[in-house]
Amino acid sequence: MIVRPRPHWLHLLFVRHGSIIYRIFPQLLFTTGLAGVVVLAHGQLFHWKVTLTSSPFSLMGVALAIFLGFRINASYDRYWEARKLWGRLLIESRNLTRQALTLTSAGEGVREFALTQIAFVRTLRNQLRGLPRAQGLDGLIPKERIERLASARFAPSLVLLWLSEWVRDRRERGEIEPILAQRMETPLGGFSDVLGGCERIASTPLPFTYSVILHRTVYLYCMMLPFGLVDSIGLMTPIVVAFVSYTFFALEALSDEIEEPFGNMPNDLPLDAMTAGIEASLREMLGEVPAPAMLPDARYVLS
Repeated sequence: MIVRPRPHWLHLLFVRHGSIIYRIFPQLLFTTGLAGVVVLAHGQLFHWKVTLTSSPFSLMGVALAIFLGFRINASYDRYWEARKLWGRLLIESRNLTRQALTLTSAGEGVREFALTQIAFVRTLRNQLRGLPRAQGLDGLIPKERIERLASARFAPSLVLLWLSEWVRDRRERGEIEPILAQRMETPLGGFSDVLGGCERIASTPLPFTYSVILHRTVYLYCMMLPFGLVDSIGLMTPIVVAFVSYTFFALEALSDEIEEPFGNMPNDLPLDAMTAGIEASLREMLGEVPAPAMLPDARYVLS
């Protein structure tokens, strides 16, 4: 995620990082160069005059903008839902740790419980980003459990099971009243909801056919546009084509980037920073000194 102060309006016009210009520059260069060739050829293709006007492009442009708007909205819905799920994970972990600290007599066992929650958050991040399941778990859970997670397909589910077993064991020892143990199952159920919601987003992309249709339409529109403009605006055709192409290519590239919100692209969710934030919050509740908050790198990217 790009985190930076909003630049001055003039500087904002020339910002490169985060504008997706690097992703679409080859396509933009191609369509602008094609427009220049069309101007030099006076709209002729192999000695055949392409008789197009701007009218059909006006109609097509409106329809294409609507389809691109739908794609952007659908992608942003996935992005925002993923962010809400991770926000809920922070809330539920705080609730669960607070209940363990105030409603039980588990003593030092509460620290083990909180560290296991941190392990759940880290394994969830690892699963969503395709990292080794047991990465970053040293010092949080016993070594034999780490070895078990290393070969697990759904590691967060196993950690969630261990959290429930902790509540059950304390209830059987009389360290938690049965009715209070039932209340602690509510945030654990929230953990399960977050896990299922993230898995649903990660495993269900937008329909591929829709992406193909939109991609083809955008490229055909931008490549045909010079033929409809050359007779009316002449030498200004490459400039107008470059502007229209940038708008359509950038919107398509942005929707494609935020469609998978758990990735490592500059505009994806900062799972590492959110994981560190949850860990810091729980450790502070345990009376420990948390690590400093993660800051964006030199390119304003928070991973």
